[in-house]
Amino acid sequence: MLKANFITAQEAAAKIQDGDTLCTIGMTLVSASESILKAIENDFETTGHPSNLTLVHSCGQSDRKDGIQHLAHEGLVKRIIGSHWGLQPRWMEMIANNQVEAYCLPQGQIAQLYRSMACGLPGKMSKVGLGTFIDPRYEGGKMNERTRELEDIVDIIHYDQEEYMFYRQIPLDVVLIRGTVCDETGNLTTTEEAMKLEVLPAVLAAKRYGGRVIAQVKQVVQTGTINPKDVTVPGVFIDDIVVCDNPMTDHRQTSSWYFDPSYCGQIRVPQANIPPAPFNERKFIARRGTQELYRGAVINLGTGIPNDMVGKVCNEEGVSDDVMITVESGIYGGVQAGGIDFGIGQNLCAMIGHHEQMDYYNGAGVDITFMGLGELGEDGSVNSTKMGPRCTGAGGFIDITQNAKKVVFLGTFTASGAKYEFKNGKLSILQEGKIRKMVKKVAQISFNGPMAREKKQEVLVVTERAVFELCKEGVKLIEIAPGIDLQTQVLDQMDFQPLISKNLKEMDEALFIQDGPFGLRLKA
Repeated sequence: MLKANFITAQEAAAKIQDGDTLCTIGMTLVSASESILKAIENDFETTGHPSNLTLVHSCGQSDRKDGIQHLAHEGLVKRIIGSHWGLQPRWMEMIANNQVEAYCLPQGQIAQLYRSMACGLPGKMSKVGLGTFIDPRYEGGKMNERTRELEDIVDIIHYDQEEYMFYRQIPLDVVLIRGTVCDETGNLTTTEEAMKLEVLPAVLAAKRYGGRVIAQVKQVVQTGTINPKDVTVPGVFIDDIVVCDNPMTDHRQTSSWYFDPSYCGQIRVPQANIPPAPFNERKFIARRGTQELYRGAVINLGTGIPNDMVGKVCNEEGVSDDVMITVESGIYGGVQAGGIDFGIGQNLCAMIGHHEQMDYYNGAGVDITFMGLGELGEDGSVNSTKMGPRCTGAGGFIDITQNAKKVVFLGTFTASGAKYEFKNGKLSILQEGKIRKMVKKVAQISFNGPMAREKKQEVLVVTERAVFELCKEGVKLIEIAPGIDLQTQVLDQMDFQPLISKNLKEMDEALFIQDGPFGLRLKA
């Protein structure tokens, strides 16, 4: 019988050679191989090796301090190819300071690229990314000046007289994965992980190129004790296994807690035990967004206000069972954790792989997606990926918004320092934000307004004081909050003149209720 090769985290780090392409699997801090990542960082700090790595990751993989933050050292990584760095301040700083070559690709396209590479293809074709900063005719996903003059890693191709993006293969030398337990032959499960992710496609992609697969696990069990259906990766595909020495610190289910069985489907908690979100401008915006829901809708929640608030509002209003909430990680139903624990949820009804979830988002398209708002341009384009020199990256934003039947952007009207008072059914702006978000031209095209208008995609922008819709002619103001002056607090705070609906309405006063539900009634 084949035996797995058990090694220490330090021995695993030593197997990574200078110049290797390293792929890490995880989302936020879920499934982060923390023991191995720390060992790599320690080796580099003490010996200067490994160095000049190319780091590939589909999702944001940190909680602002751990995860792939351990690899954010100049010289350790020469090139990063990823999708999101919003919870990775050191990576955003390195990218802004030109200390690393940086490419941003859509999250779903990277996850699915592993599968394409695994089955022997030279890359992946997709409509996702056309007309955005990923498109090589715009920025090609190059996120700083250091990267501008380097080669493109995406192309435009034509098939049957239509344009497609082509995401080139990225041969992988080493893939780091994490599981809950493995047996003596290396068969690995992910039963206590809070997501399924794209573990097997990445492993098989590494095998295609003769790469090494290193796994971190919490525990080893006797061969034959694991149900074959529970095996995520057969042991034959795993080269080395590290048993975590300190699971409480280095094998946490997610950043905020070591292990909670309700987040991996082993138990369900009473729905009433899930506390409602406190009332503030974020909850107010989320409430207005939920007024777009209808019974039977399959919806997606992006990071920020959508994931932090929309699910909690639905739970508080008692409509969670009337819609199907999904998140890009592959979860269905339940109530989402949000924040630094984005992508997980309690009381789920289903969980599928990350790459499989993106098949749905890229193909059929979700009924309604709720996404965060960075900037809104005069042509209806949206930037939610790069603010000044700081680039958070696309995450699943582009994958999801390009194909959703309806997009609802949720965000404050201005940023940085705004203060509000919600009282007696009216909104008062106590202090205006320092940064305008309604701009003539967005700094980076995350969502292409003209393309959306051409295909008649439903698009709504919801803020605390105004609601806009994207129509054939451009951006139209359709609602304003009670208590807000149209000229001084909306139009004068914009860098462009929107169209104004002849039937301009006031937002529903019920949204201002601060104690208990506001009485959401879903559309038929």
